[in-house]
Amino acid sequence: MRDFSSGHWQFASLGILRRWHHAESIVLSPIHDHRVLVHASNETWSVCRATGTRHLRRWGDIDLVPSGEEGGYDAATPYEALEIRLSPTMVDRVADETGSVGGHPKLQPRHMLRSERIGHLVRALESSGEAQTPGSPLYTHGIALAVVVELLRLTAKQNLDNRNIGRRGLSSAQLRRIFQFVESNLDQPLEIETLAREAGASSSYLRHWFKAATGQTIHRYVVRRRVERARSLLLQARMSASEIALATGFSHQSHMARWMRRELGYTPRLLQSGGRDSE
Repeated sequence: MRDFSSGHWQFASLGILRRWHHAESIVLSPIHDHRVLVHASNETWSVCRATGTRHLRRWGDIDLVPSGEEGGYDAATPYEALEIRLSPTMVDRVADETGSVGGHPKLQPRHMLRSERIGHLVRALESSGEAQTPGSPLYTHGIALAVVVELLRLTAKQNLDNRNIGRRGLSSAQLRRIFQFVESNLDQPLEIETLAREAGASSSYLRHWFKAATGQTIHRYVVRRRVERARSLLLQARMSASEIALATGFSHQSHMARWMRRELGYTPRLLQSGGRDSE
């Protein structure tokens, strides 16, 4: 791995770095500080090294690597990231003093976390570090505390969701992650084990509770999303039917046609010709 830092500001209990990475494996070796990494450039596909799941990484997507933990992913294209390093001592102190986060939750590794609040705070931290005005250390420390409070709040919420999962089935956040992952990976094999890792649940648990929440099996849901995507691409008439079949995760054109007939009542040929009657 090669890192190129275009900026590095250090304050008490806090470090701010802007890094540029090549398109390759990013390995974040364990260090003493907690690390908050915010994607700060154009979209790029990445694969989590821990779970093997594939994600479209956008500006503001966040990875949390707690103290002593290893992180990393494989990036498809070069990209920039803002890295915030937080002292565990500061995080522990904030956790002890802030009753609103529900005690002292331990930070857990998070991949592709979305938080507009943290995104805005990190931008403010970078601006403060670049300015280096006389009042900036105190201002920066205040922003850092706000980042810590938000991380602890999200951690407490995740812990609560995990405790309730056995009673409530899949949470809305888990379902949302599954829906987003399926939409972003329709051209890829979507095995139940892969989707279970994305949801943070076992395969059997996901099968049961996904159907309870949506009224359909997860396999049927994936197939229907593939069919709908294929239908949309066929109407655009920019790709051949065989290309569309592969782009939407079907093994071949006949496979796509068979599922379209079953789900929609007509084949790709009839759709492209404007007909709706059975062949």
